[in-house]
Amino acid sequence: MKAVGLLRYLPIDDPESLLDVELPKPTPNGHDLLVEVRAISVNPVDTKQRAPKEQVETAPKVLGWDVAGVVKGTGKDVTLFKPGDEVYYAGSIVRPGGNSEFHLVDERIVGRKPKNLSFAEAAALPLTTITAWEAMFDRMGVSKNGRNAGRTLLVIGGAGGVGSIAIQLAKKLARLKVIATASRVQSVKWLTELGVDAYVDHSQELAPQLKSAGTPEVDYILCCNSTDAHFPQFASIIAPQGKICTIVRTMKPVDLAPLMAKSATFAWELMFTRSTYGTADMIGQHELLNETATLVESGALRTTLSTHLGKINAANLRRAHKFLEEGHTVGKIVLEGF
Repeated sequence: MKAVGLLRYLPIDDPESLLDVELPKPTPNGHDLLVEVRAISVNPVDTKQRAPKEQVETAPKVLGWDVAGVVKGTGKDVTLFKPGDEVYYAGSIVRPGGNSEFHLVDERIVGRKPKNLSFAEAAALPLTTITAWEAMFDRMGVSKNGRNAGRTLLVIGGAGGVGSIAIQLAKKLARLKVIATASRVQSVKWLTELGVDAYVDHSQELAPQLKSAGTPEVDYILCCNSTDAHFPQFASIIAPQGKICTIVRTMKPVDLAPLMAKSATFAWELMFTRSTYGTADMIGQHELLNETATLVESGALRTTLSTHLGKINAANLRRAHKFLEEGHTVGKIVLEGF
């Protein structure tokens, strides 16, 4: 089968940073689905996994953790899907990625593809949807049924993939007041289309901007951009007994002491935790992706596809990685077909 992989971890401008390769077609076992990959999306985790280092692979390492495709085969323990089903999912960080013609994935982290979306539109959703869903509803305990309606959520980096989904979930399901950050005209336009109540500039101090917007403290903070840069501001803007969740790994220790006076909660979110450790609730990702499909079909949620870069090949994936590393994307970047 065709695939895109790497042998060395190189800067993205190096033509050998991602390579077109031929690999054996895999065979499903246990709970595995064999999926024919129709479309993929690219995420910051791809660029972080590919980041330059001395390590050299003896066989091509395949990246890619957003897939929409068709089930072509199943392992003996599969009960949720059958050949011919159209699916979407984010896969597992401890298994080969989905930048290949065929891909193995555990059925318990796979959802049915929304019927009203193309494969490209569906591929934009899984990783960011799971991340935003778990961050809000599992880590911060926001009610998805509106019991926290009227409370305020601040999304740091609202125009990115996770922020774009979090805003929709917060507005449509949780019925929160949403303030999101942006620093470019293009990002502000995107946030306005998503329905934010207000926006602030994350390149400036947040507290005075929030005060001017009439919301000096917020009940929830979802940090999707540089925890190191923004965390020192959180203690002053989180409400008493508020909750903070970040999806961005820090490069230095996080000082939680300033949160104590307000009894504020801090949590990490990594959507790969369930699949990496085979948690007892791993099937929760299957369930939330199915629920998301229903919400998309009803019009409550929309795809966040913003850029389609054409076929799935090394050249186009290098372009996608470069765009992400430059840090100026809104929504999601998608590639489709081999």
